[in-house]
Amino acid sequence: MENYRESQGTVHGRRPQRREPEMSLAELRGAGARMAPHWVVPAADAPAPVEPSRIHGVVVPPDSARLIASTASEYGA
Repeated sequence: MENYRESQGTVHGRRPQRREPEMSLAELRGAGARMAPHWVVPAADAPAPVEPSRIHGVVVPPDSARLIASTASEYGA
């Protein structure tokens, strides 16, 4: 009877080491560029903004609110 560890691909409790592919960064980038067209994801519609009057039960501590307000201009707000 095979024990659990052997059935999970280990030998004497050790997993075999994986070998990294013999590929340069340029080759890897080229392979990714060739595969990219296969992974096109359609653009999702942006969710509609929620009216502030519909937001209930959100509590922001005063210190956090001050921190956000003092740094928001750095992010274009």
